[in-house]
Order: sequence, then structure tokens, then C-alpha cells
Amino acid sequence: MIRQSSLAPYLSTARSRWTARHGGPLNWGVHYDGEVSGQLIVFEMTWGSTRSAKLGYWINERYAGYGIIPTAVAMAVDHCFRVVGLHRLEAGIQPQNAASRRVVEKLGFRNEGVRVREVHINGAWRDHICYAITAEDVPAGMLSRWQSVRATSRPGA
Repeated sequence: MIRQSSLAPYLSTARSRWTARHGGPLNWGVHYDGEVSGQLIVFEMTWGSTRSAKLGYWINERYAGYGIIPTAVAMAVDHCFRVVGLHRLEAGIQPQNAASRRVVEKLGFRNEGVRVREVHINGAWRDHICYAITAEDVPAGMLSRWQSVRATSRPGA
């Protein structure tokens, strides 16, 4: 049995800040029902006057539709804005990836347009829609907003 020290949350926060400040990505495994169900990464962090980064995620198809990835993204956004000190996060999504687009749309990321032939995938340059959110967009935190949205959209809530 592994026991967690009462210092663990503080050490984790310090490690996240250090990693981000030194150019490393923040990478989280997403777990559901005791299994790894997906992954979330914050990468290409830029400091100085922009304090921005890119966000990527995936989920095992069998766990799609349970709100797992939107919840994980909401938690990551709060961590990046409140702990790490970022101001803006972007997610680039291929136009035909409706499920991934729906994740950020549900969370209130704004569509800032298409970046033509932005990423080279499987031998071809692919367009990506740029979705973004800033700290001012979620002053009370994204997770609390997402939880409110979920509570009001559930039948019988």
C-alpha cells in the first residue's frame, strides 16, 4: 500500500509549475473505473507576455459519452490558469472530428477559425479549427461551470 504524504498536493503543484516554467509538457492519464481511459496533455507553453499553451486529449472509444474528457479538460484548464499561471489555452481540432469539437464547445471554448494545413498527419497537411479560452472567460473556474452545465442538462435534474 502506498500512502500519500500531506505534502503531496503542494509538491505536485510545485512540480507542475517547475515543469511548465522549464518548457516541459503537463501530461495526465485519465482514469475511469480503475482503468486508463484516455490522456490529456498541455504542451508548447509560451511565457512572457502571452502565457499560453496548446491542449490535446483523447479517450478510449468505449468510454466516450460519459463526460470523462470534458471533466478532465475542465480540471486541466483550472490547473493551468490557477496553479501554473497560464492565461490562454488553445485546442486545434480537425474539422471532421465532431466528437472532439463537441468537448471544447460544451466547455465554452470559442471557435477562432480554421488554420489551413496546420499539422502534418498521415502524409498530408491537415486543417485544424482553433478553439481557445482565456482565464477571463472562466473567472469562477471551468470545472464548477462544467458541473453546473451537466447538472442542468441531465434528465430529472
